[in-house]
Amino acid sequence: MQNRKLGRTADHRKALLRNLATDMIVYEKITTTEMKAKELRTVVDELVTLAKQGDLAARREAASYVRDIVADKATGKTALQKLFDEIGPRYADRNGGYTRVVKTTVRRGDAAPMAYIEFVK
Repeated sequence: MQNRKLGRTADHRKALLRNLATDMIVYEKITTTEMKAKELRTVVDELVTLAKQGDLAARREAASYVRDIVADKATGKTALQKLFDEIGPRYADRNGGYTRVVKTTVRRGDAAPMAYIEFVK
C-alpha cells in the first residue's frame, strides 16, 4: 500500500507519526483526523509486533522510533517500557489487528473527518 503524504514533507511526516505513536502508547486512545489515524495504525501495529518479540534487537529498533517520555509519573516508566512490559504481553496470543479506528464527527473549523484510534481489548 502506498503511504499517505498527509500534506507534509517526509521529515515532518516521520516526526508526526513518531509523536502520535508515542502518544498512542502512553494514552492508549487518541483522537486525530481519520487519515492520520489510518496511517498511524500500521506504525503502532509494527511496534506492538516488536514488543511481542521482546528481545534486545526488537527493543533497540522500537527505541529508535518511540520518543523517550515518561508514560507513568507514579512509577517513572517510559513509553518504551510500557510498550514492552504491558502492551506487548497483552497481545501475545493475537496475530495482528491490535488497533481499531472509529470514525466520529467532522472538525468544526475545517470540516476534516475525525476519528479515534485505540488498542483492541
